[in-house]
Amino acid sequence: MTTTSIAPGTARAIELAKGDVVRVVNSEGHQVVDTWAFAADMPSDQLSMEHSRSATYRILYQPGDTLVSTSFRPMLTILADTSPGIHDTLHAACSAESNVFYGAPASHPNCQDNLKGVMAARGVELVNIPCPWNLFEHAPVQADGSLIDEPSAAKAGDYVEMRAEMDLVLVCSACPSTVGDISQGEPRGATIQVIG
Repeated sequence: MTTTSIAPGTARAIELAKGDVVRVVNSEGHQVVDTWAFAADMPSDQLSMEHSRSATYRILYQPGDTLVSTSFRPMLTILADTSPGIHDTLHAACSAESNVFYGAPASHPNCQDNLKGVMAARGVELVNIPCPWNLFEHAPVQADGSLIDEPSAAKAGDYVEMRAEMDLVLVCSACPSTVGDISQGEPRGATIQVIG
């Protein structure tokens, strides 16, 4: 097993080969982890929340579901989920612009800049930022169609386990946002484990 630690408010990128099994672990509990995947052979083909919602016909994915790319190629199959199973698929990544929109300083760390930074370090410049899979984020849809934010209910050690269905780059950002108290107070870190 290889373990990659993600410090609070930062992101890490790892390479996965087809068939690799990976866990994203909520190390300390209640932390939202913005998650993306990019095809190794074509980084413009990215894990897509909208395409995956169409492929699974779900807003919240569950074990057994295979998430797909923008070209409907299978990317990740969910094998297990020890958390309460609530992982938002609707919210954009926090950004300097969203910080300002919600009344926070533009300089506050954000997941969009985290993603752009780790991909730029790999030689990939992102023109458009895909919607992340917001692991452990609880943003339920109300009966009237509105969204509300609730603190993540994930406990320390909860994880989502996935199998890579292609060679890909997985990026996880331990979300630094304090808008809506999605991580139940001060943001924390997370862990990526590749278990084989």
